[in-house]
Amino acid sequence: MLPLTASCFRYDPLLSYAGGMSIDNDIDTILNTSRCIAVVGASDKPHRASFGVMQVLQNSGYRCIPVSPRLAGKTLLGETVYAALGDAPDSIDMVDLFINSEAAGPSVDDAIAIGAKFVWMQLGVINEAAAERAKNAGLTVVMDRCPAIELRKRGR
Repeated sequence: MLPLTASCFRYDPLLSYAGGMSIDNDIDTILNTSRCIAVVGASDKPHRASFGVMQVLQNSGYRCIPVSPRLAGKTLLGETVYAALGDAPDSIDMVDLFINSEAAGPSVDDAIAIGAKFVWMQLGVINEAAAERAKNAGLTVVMDRCPAIELRKRGR
């Protein structure tokens, strides 16, 4: 498992959404209500962040469904890997994106299409247009954050 240090966490307590709800409140809602998380860009390489974060999420009680065209059909951390979000057989609450910012757009559209409630773009993944589409479709969006770090901050 990768170490999750404060050096890779960019916390801005003043960051908030138009509704006045702070991002920390949104993060709490996501972490407290999600049960099934799709990890888009999942890797079978233990030194990769997506592998370590998926492991942390599983150890925190979440079911994680890995999504990776390269690994489709294989097993990763006890779960079958799917080629695309739409291939996953179960209802997904949160889509966690470990892909580059440009590729985030189509994955956000897929998250909307499958009825996910939340989109989480990992550290360094920022796509404002995709975030806006997701928000307009009723999804809660977090960008440039890591759920494993957020869990650790909350003592979980």
